[in-house]
Amino acid sequence: MSGGASLGLRTSGSYGSLQQPNGQSPSPSPPVAVRKPAKMSLGGGGPGAGGRGGERLLFARICMFAGRRRRMLLLLLVAVALVVCFLFSSLVSKDEVAAPGTETMLGLSDHVRSFVNPVWTSSLSGNDLNTTLPTVKQPDIGHEKVQGLSRSFPPAIHLEHHPCENFSFSPPPIDRKRTGPRPCPVCYVPVDQALALMPAAPTASPILQSLNYLSEDNLVLKESNSGSLFGGYPSLEQRDMSFDIKDSMTVHCGFVRGKIPGLNTGFDVDEADLSEMRQCQGTVVASAIFGYYDIMQQPENISEFSKDTVCFFMFLDEETEAAIKNTTAVDNMKKIGLWRVVVVHNLPYSDARRNGKIPKLLLHRLFPNARYSLWIDGKLKLVKDPYQLLERFLWRKNVSFAISRHYRRFDVFEEAEANKAGGKYDNASIDNQIEFYKREGLTHYSSAKLPITSDVPEGCVIIREHIPITNLFTCLWFNEVDRFTSRDQISFSTVRDKIRSRVNWTADMFLDCERRDFVVQAYHRELMEQRLAALRSQPPPPPLPPPPPPVVHAQQPRKMLPDSASKEPGRASKKPAGRRSRKSGSKRSHRTKASSGKDPIRL
Repeated sequence: MSGGASLGLRTSGSYGSLQQPNGQSPSPSPPVAVRKPAKMSLGGGGPGAGGRGGERLLFARICMFAGRRRRMLLLLLVAVALVVCFLFSSLVSKDEVAAPGTETMLGLSDHVRSFVNPVWTSSLSGNDLNTTLPTVKQPDIGHEKVQGLSRSFPPAIHLEHHPCENFSFSPPPIDRKRTGPRPCPVCYVPVDQALALMPAAPTASPILQSLNYLSEDNLVLKESNSGSLFGGYPSLEQRDMSFDIKDSMTVHCGFVRGKIPGLNTGFDVDEADLSEMRQCQGTVVASAIFGYYDIMQQPENISEFSKDTVCFFMFLDEETEAAIKNTTAVDNMKKIGLWRVVVVHNLPYSDARRNGKIPKLLLHRLFPNARYSLWIDGKLKLVKDPYQLLERFLWRKNVSFAISRHYRRFDVFEEAEANKAGGKYDNASIDNQIEFYKREGLTHYSSAKLPITSDVPEGCVIIREHIPITNLFTCLWFNEVDRFTSRDQISFSTVRDKIRSRVNWTADMFLDCERRDFVVQAYHRELMEQRLAALRSQPPPPPLPPPPPPVVHAQQPRKMLPDSASKEPGRASKKPAGRRSRKSGSKRSHRTKASSGKDPIRL
């Protein structure tokens, strides 16, 4: 047999049987006899006789110099090498096959491919928007910068045991000087480990899969309706229907006068800011200051990776912007520190606190492509990395919404009374809201609600994943704030319990002392200025009396021994007698008296 004509022809892409040129199948023995020498070929010999002779000669020499045991060992090593190669090739082939419908961006790990800057990734699906927004491409970031950032991306790691699995909760340490609420120890993992623990896919949304939002151009206010033009004046019937959870829903969720939130809808922002907000994919940290109510706090302890991949947005009204510009410089990127400043125009409410509920509860509408969001009130300073917080309060617990509970109150009725006592809102409106909820079945908190531990949140921090069910929850929560009072702590439990009664979902509530571990709370600006003014208005303390003159004691002259006594050999200096030496009965006293006489004169 010479040449390739005698061999069968392998069909394209086939690794099965061989076919002869005449279309008949070959006999089993010739192909095996022909292909075996090719597998055993160690040199460059071809399929001819010369090649087979060289192989036989080499094999004979190996058998000559190797004993039986060595031959068996050699065969065993060859078998082990073949098994290792087979396993390695199978693992590589599995890694190279991507799951259907997924994308691998820049060769990054699947755990973190959705958490990079919006310029690096394609837009996320699953937010179920009612309007298809165009993809905005940032022109000033080139391919070289993207490659550099991908090289610095923390590698994914596998943790067999979570570093915090043996961490035990301990209450805040006792401090007699600080009797109020204090932070307690919280176990966080490093940022690179938190990135490795990211879920590869979004959390499943129970029942609700598609959520759309109502938009109306011509709104008519009826007497039976309440709310605002920004909220769309939903009727009580529409309110009841919004709690009937279905596979696809359309609800009121603010911004009803336009297709794109923030563009001629009330709570309007510039188109350049809208473009930046649409590009934010992955994680956004947001805050707001309206009415110059707070002083801007800069985040601390933020990793360089988070500075590159997390969006930090601060919403301001025109009054706050004018006041801040007098004391703080804004760069050409509209940034103050880490915060990207967004000035809001045409605010829908006259109450600054109610305006603040729009970015607090409707971040999924302002950032339609973000997957996670972290909201903090304007008076708070963030002192932990956002990825550490996502891992601690969402991923580790496998939840999609987390909020801290109130440090003291857990009953809605107590919260309402505290709001009235503190003058947070007019008493009649609070009473009207509580009476409405009582008619719907609101009761005092009791142990029957366990594992729910509280009905009252400390709503200054919200950590959540943007999936349809959490988006619905915050939409309906905002509708309650729009219809009743702006005190969102009163309406929280009603919305949560209505959704919880229909689907297997609830908002996770962590301890307030844990919240105080990652945010530092400052005073509101007015309160801080009042405290400073009060300190300035106080009369200065009276001057301290001069210190008394120092008392000078007269120094007693020291008794000096005569020169003869100091030079006399064998005689030590006389020390003051102790208490024991003054006793008349001591032996030392007797010896002293006996030796006080004159020595006899020797001739």
